[in-house]
Amino acid sequence: MCHQISPLLIAELRAALENLQVEGRPRLPRRDPSTKVPDVFPGRQLPLFVVGEDGMLDVAEPVWGFDAPAGSRSRLVFNTRIETALSQARSGSGLWAQPITQGRCLVPVRAFYESWTISPPSRGAKVRFSMPGRRVFLLAGVCAQGRCSVVTTTPNASVGAVHSRMPLVLGPGESSIWLGPDYASLVDRSAILLDAREELAARTDDQASNGS
Repeated sequence: MCHQISPLLIAELRAALENLQVEGRPRLPRRDPSTKVPDVFPGRQLPLFVVGEDGMLDVAEPVWGFDAPAGSRSRLVFNTRIETALSQARSGSGLWAQPITQGRCLVPVRAFYESWTISPPSRGAKVRFSMPGRRVFLLAGVCAQGRCSVVTTTPNASVGAVHSRMPLVLGPGESSIWLGPDYASLVDRSAILLDAREELAARTDDQASNGS
């Protein structure tokens, strides 16, 4: 369950798109080391890339988390199980049917965090995951009506010792696949390598919700 992200600033995403138009690649500007960007938790705005009406990438800052269905114990649903989303896409009904078919998006991050659910080594520990050799990488997401959710899948070897789920991390060249018609082919993330660093979790009210 991904509940904490080290995001990019919306201005950084806009600069990346400008560089894409000029240079042919979405080069990010170097961030001033003195700039402190707080992590994002569910219920807050999350800067990301969406596909605009003209079919081109655009930036948006939707709220991370959909309103939970009536009767749910959670306030927000902020993770989307890819298996559930694909099933609902086939049936045409359910919370994720429209977002997965029409609202797939890209979530640029510097890292994401998972809390230990499998044999935690210490009380309150969490693990920060980043991608080796890359300042920024992409998570698969879905959007609809000003809300977004991070798509999750079966964990690979990097995450499986910590948690029973992981974000659907996109490797080089896979962003176009996620945004295209063959997005279901990205369910298997076993080839993705991630660096893991244990940290102590800080208490926050924004972590009170569960994903589905």
